[in-house]
Amino acid sequence: MAISLAIAGPAVLAGAAWLNAKTQFSYDLRLIRALGNAQVQVARGEKSDRLNPFYNLEQHATTKSTSNRAFLMYEGQTWTYREAHEIVLKYGTWLKTRHGIVPREVVAMDFMNSPVFIFLWLGIWSLGAIPAFINYNLTGDPLLHSVKTSTARVLFVDQEIRPRFTKDITDTLDSAKARDGIGPVETVFFDATLEEEIMGTEAIREPDSSRSAVRLDMAMLIFTSGTTGLPKPANVTWQKIIMGTGFMLSWFGLTKSDRFYTCMPLYHSSAAIFALCTSMVKGSTLVLGHRFSTRTFWNEVRQHDATAIQYVGETCRYLLAAEPQYDPVTGENLDRVNNVTKAFGNGLRPDVWDRFKERFGIDTIGEFYASTEGVSATWNLSSNKFSSGAIGRHGSLASAIVKNQLAIVEVDWTTELPLRDPLNHNFCRQVRTGESGELIFKVNPADIHSDFQGYFNNPSATESKIFRNVLVEGDAYCRSGDVLRWDSEGRWWFCDRIGDTFRWKSENVSTAEVSSVLGTHPSIHEANVYGVEIPNHDGRAGCAAILFGTEDVSEGLLDSVARHAQSNLAKYAVPPFLRIVSGHQTTGNNKQLKAVLRDEGISPEKTGDDRIYWLKGGRYERFGKREWEVLSQGRVKL
Repeated sequence: MAISLAIAGPAVLAGAAWLNAKTQFSYDLRLIRALGNAQVQVARGEKSDRLNPFYNLEQHATTKSTSNRAFLMYEGQTWTYREAHEIVLKYGTWLKTRHGIVPREVVAMDFMNSPVFIFLWLGIWSLGAIPAFINYNLTGDPLLHSVKTSTARVLFVDQEIRPRFTKDITDTLDSAKARDGIGPVETVFFDATLEEEIMGTEAIREPDSSRSAVRLDMAMLIFTSGTTGLPKPANVTWQKIIMGTGFMLSWFGLTKSDRFYTCMPLYHSSAAIFALCTSMVKGSTLVLGHRFSTRTFWNEVRQHDATAIQYVGETCRYLLAAEPQYDPVTGENLDRVNNVTKAFGNGLRPDVWDRFKERFGIDTIGEFYASTEGVSATWNLSSNKFSSGAIGRHGSLASAIVKNQLAIVEVDWTTELPLRDPLNHNFCRQVRTGESGELIFKVNPADIHSDFQGYFNNPSATESKIFRNVLVEGDAYCRSGDVLRWDSEGRWWFCDRIGDTFRWKSENVSTAEVSSVLGTHPSIHEANVYGVEIPNHDGRAGCAAILFGTEDVSEGLLDSVARHAQSNLAKYAVPPFLRIVSGHQTTGNNKQLKAVLRDEGISPEKTGDDRIYWLKGGRYERFGKREWEVLSQGRVKL
């Protein structure tokens, strides 16, 4: 007997919906379309010899329908695409005539977020030169090292951070030996007088030949954070920029009518590529904040009617920890008074994810995992709880594709390198689905540079990221340095940085996992977990630097933290020590810093005014000089 269409239709639709949800087919199609779009943009740009995003600015500035659209908003001021293009040409002319900047020359700049940063950067690009972004938080040797390794002849410095340039630093840069004996570095401090001079310069467009480039040519230098040593300049190519912006536009769905707010530092790729470049390529509006502040973040978002926001690291945690803002007239809670529908970034922790969305009314989170110098990335566009907290996800179709491009391998925690199996030709061992290991990306063994451009003028550092003969004879992979887990549902989970995971009680302890668990305690604003060495003890003991939401750290509060940790963590992962801190230890990109805390350990002589507690009998009790002496001498074992 024939089945009625009235019955069959809904059944077919329901079956299709179930199949789509099971395989994530539509999500994979979005990923694949975004990747295809990015590859087309690279090929098209190379064929026309117009890879430089300066051309996108120029196109929007000279097209009648877009020339008067807002390009940049900053502290109540607005620049249209036409106005910005004119200013950029003035900067370019001034750079060429006043400082002799030529195509492919590296030009260093050390600036806070500001319109001048953007106009100077794009002015450098308008000449076909290469900007090198110096982290404005750096001082002393790391600052000097960054300027020197950039090889720049000229360094432009924001007047706001001029105090960081002490006489010792300026004298060193002025020395004839500053650039490996070639000559000094000319340091130019920007001020209002200099800006007036530039604005009075005639805007002259350099010929297209000045900007001629191929996809693997260096477009900019962006420095690593330097948390494990001195900053290293990563070679960011035109291909990486166009692939990033092309993918982002299609996948995240940024439109010309969007206003994309970021106060993340432009010296890093997250804001530079995924905020500024992406907005400029699309013709959207970039809303720029001077720097991150919980006090100004939402005020600036509301003031400029931003529709999308960017976060990095612990940004969302700090916004969530801040007190609600209220309308001074009506008393209305302003948490959800915004036009933001989507947030994009990397480092949003699972314990914060859903609470952040709920409090501020965010519909969609676009989370990605990558590094500036890395080969590839993972992506998670999430509008429901299925992938909350994941750093990426793939359905059945995409999973089949990416399995040939990457692998997760076991780690030898003694050497902190991928583990070699002597019983299998000394190849590495891939972990099973759901297990954790180091994520590695496949590269062309015959031409590593085509996939991984590495670090500028540092072949040894570049080669240190490459692992050969990994799964089969002759192959090559690029190390991520991170431990990840890929589950049976196609979701990617960040476990830890390899240098952060530590051994305790013969077990590996993930600092990220412990931080995430502690972060769900209602009174804990932030937990920064690390391993500390103790004399006469094997391995490292866990210590959690805790920032509470109250100054009253009572016995009852500490008892509740102990119960929470012991109820939700394996016994070996429960931190034997707590360090109560009064502020955040972060990079300029709101990522947690562990190195200083780890070096200080738990010795009362090194931890200053911070209070230390240790776990005894299931409770956290005060830890002082006497306890340290007994413990470090081995008279008591943890």
